[in-house]
Amino acid sequence: MRAAGTRRSGGSHKMTIGFIGLGRMGRPMASNLCRKGFHLIVNDVNPQAVRELEQLQAASAATVAEVAQRSEIIVTMLPNGAIVRDVVGGAGGIIDHAREGALILDMSTVDPETTDALGARAKAKGLAFVDAPVGRLASHADRGESLFMVGAEPKDFERVKPLLEAMGSTIYHCGGVGAGTRTKLVNNFLAVASCQFNAEALALSQRFGLDLARTLDVLYGTTAVNGQLKIAWPDKVLAGDVTPGFTIDLAHKDLTLILEAAHAAKVPMPMAAAAHEAFSTARARGFGGQDFSAMVDALCDLAGIEKPRVKR
Repeated sequence: MRAAGTRRSGGSHKMTIGFIGLGRMGRPMASNLCRKGFHLIVNDVNPQAVRELEQLQAASAATVAEVAQRSEIIVTMLPNGAIVRDVVGGAGGIIDHAREGALILDMSTVDPETTDALGARAKAKGLAFVDAPVGRLASHADRGESLFMVGAEPKDFERVKPLLEAMGSTIYHCGGVGAGTRTKLVNNFLAVASCQFNAEALALSQRFGLDLARTLDVLYGTTAVNGQLKIAWPDKVLAGDVTPGFTIDLAHKDLTLILEAAHAAKVPMPMAAAAHEAFSTARARGFGGQDFSAMVDALCDLAGIEKPRVKR
């Protein structure tokens, strides 16, 4: 893998960029492209999200087909594989309507089979395909500090690099088509599963009656420390903030993708399976819409333990 440098683009860019999917991650990414001088044509099922982009001088399109017909590069940032397959490869989708030589840049988190199949179909139609799922949280997307894991042919990586630099601060070219998607699943396994073992550790600490701040000091000073516990959680669940940057529902979706991909590759992942069931339990108890750091609250609620909070 190699990291691409960071560049802050200015001025205007003559090509038209299509952007489909203006949710919590897609909207700030598209907004950053507009602010950096890219000409966008956008589409989303949410009219309000489209209006917000129009205020930043983006054009809008009523259909996916129209976006594809008018754009040199079409970006998708969509919730799941089924929607990506429909938008990119379905009837009326991007592949059927994109102009020859156009490039499809999918930033969604999907199963590798979806990426591979759409990449092959795009190539057969004379289109380029790049998978570039996103690391980090929605708050990073707001600030233009996303991390991208890119699967692309070298020439296609160079085509999308200016866009990625406008939306993020860290870019890794992981290999050919499909490598970005697979890297994202490896990354998200550790990021999501760490929430579960952090939750169990802090719930046990609470049950033992230990001082939470002192316990955290100890954990931060040993090899037990991890990024979720030290970097993310102090500003989220441990501060009483469970508004979602990344929901338990989405984390559960990613664990499902991880397990399916592992099964297909014949890689046993018992810890992923256990975490998947823990996230299923949290969703069943009504925590699905909360930030995935709230796994500790779900576990403490289940066990009748006081939720861990650090006093400020």
